[in-house]
Amino acid sequence: MRLTVLDAVSGRLNTSSCTARPSNFCRIKAQRAFSSRGRLVRVSRCLPAASSLPYIVEMSLRIRSIEPRDLSEVRAELESHWHSHQIWSLGRCHQADALPGFVAEVVAEDGSAGVFAGLVTLNMDPGAWQCEVITLSSRGKAPGTGAALLAAAERYARERGCKRVYLTTTNDNTAAMRFYQRQGWRLAALHAGIVDRVRKLVPDLPRTGFDEIPIRDEIELERWLVDGVE
Repeated sequence: MRLTVLDAVSGRLNTSSCTARPSNFCRIKAQRAFSSRGRLVRVSRCLPAASSLPYIVEMSLRIRSIEPRDLSEVRAELESHWHSHQIWSLGRCHQADALPGFVAEVVAEDGSAGVFAGLVTLNMDPGAWQCEVITLSSRGKAPGTGAALLAAAERYARERGCKRVYLTTTNDNTAAMRFYQRQGWRLAALHAGIVDRVRKLVPDLPRTGFDEIPIRDEIELERWLVDGVE
């Protein structure tokens, strides 16, 4: 079976952020295109044959701003990944289900109602010179969802005059660190022991994360939006 996906390009401290990853694909080919709904990336995925009659499936991944009608899906996504609507980052608590951001939807070619596929939430720092990605997650319904949502967050910040976009992840989440660096983000700071300090306020924060690594610190990653600054 061969699958062709149209991938549209238009966010934290409990356990981890996760992103969609291609699995069991033998070939990837990307080509940029455009539509009135935003920037589209055509991605061809070649899967192992499931039958003697291969066929083409056309879908699109739509990225749009969070709307009031998304509240139940947003809360379900936060609970699925962080077990809470309140997300801690750098010692600050964010009510993530009330933040601006973007959702991803897998949409059939006939334009029928989309299926929720991912979420990114954002917080503008005072002075609006930088923007923090609070949560970023996807349900793996379409490869490239995490990258598309992150690109939408970067564009949101740039359009509002931000000079820098940043985020944090916990020290156990090595997969997230690899993902963000592949997207062009850089390691900015180690906030040693900050999770231990927050845990005194929120005792039910998990103590152990991926690969049985104790969760103690936050790693800050950044991307500068100023030409000539990396």
